[in-house]
Amino acid sequence: MELVFLGTGAGLPSKTRNVSAVALNMTQEINEVWLFDCGEATQHQILHTNLKPRKITKIFITHLHGDHIYGLPGLLNSRAFQSGENQPLSIYGPVGIKEFVESTLRISQTNLTYPITIKEITEDGQLFETKEMVVETKKLQHGIASYGYRINEKDKPGELLVEKLKEFGISPGPIYQQIKENEITKLDNGSIIYRDDVLGPPKKGKIISILGDTRYSLENIPFIKFSDILIHESTFTQEKELLAFEYKHSTNVQAAKLAKKANVNRLYLTHISSRYQEEDADSIIEAAREIFPSTWLANDFSVYEI
Repeated sequence: MELVFLGTGAGLPSKTRNVSAVALNMTQEINEVWLFDCGEATQHQILHTNLKPRKITKIFITHLHGDHIYGLPGLLNSRAFQSGENQPLSIYGPVGIKEFVESTLRISQTNLTYPITIKEITEDGQLFETKEMVVETKKLQHGIASYGYRINEKDKPGELLVEKLKEFGISPGPIYQQIKENEITKLDNGSIIYRDDVLGPPKKGKIISILGDTRYSLENIPFIKFSDILIHESTFTQEKELLAFEYKHSTNVQAAKLAKKANVNRLYLTHISSRYQEEDADSIIEAAREIFPSTWLANDFSVYEI
């Protein structure tokens, strides 16, 4: 899996940062891309990456401020021209996202060539579960309903113990995949192989937490605890902590404090105010790393392997 930051600015675009959007690229694992927020010109940003809109199967909207949703109608329309397989799309977001999508499509007389489902979030807890993932949500402290998403990858089976299989007289080949995918495998000679007997320890799934716009709050710690990756807004620097509180946003240092308290492995700062320029990047990241060393400042088109 990898994270692709498509927009890392706050409120309005700047010369170096477009507004909010980040993709979780899982094409190698489940042949899907999940998109979190879709600010204006997100589809244009995608053109500068190796992502394919037809691979986007789920879009998660954190909240309904324009810098997080204005790119959604355009992306939905363009996907209709690029998705020849009529691949379904699911959209998740706060109450109002259904009206926004349906109204813009109706008024613009946009006819999609693929089915979409829209689920509005009204409470914290599990949003859905698939064979590979469990996704949870939590309401945050912001001016309007804003949510965080926690993606819990399920544990994967361990590696096949090849030497042990060879001891059973099983040579490498398609049978290895069959053994890994089935609890019990009957061989041509009539013997039985139990998967648990020839697998190493399971691989622990990754945890990725992506928070929408939010005021600094210790209430978010249980939700993000032990995340491998935390993506947190950093609209302001520590000198503007009072302003961040008034506008219900967070600072770089506050995000670092939260990451430290929650025992996450890595923190990515995003949603950077346009008041900060490239020359401010070092001071933003250094102040955060004094609190939480494993901090990174995301830029547009940054790609990070998970």
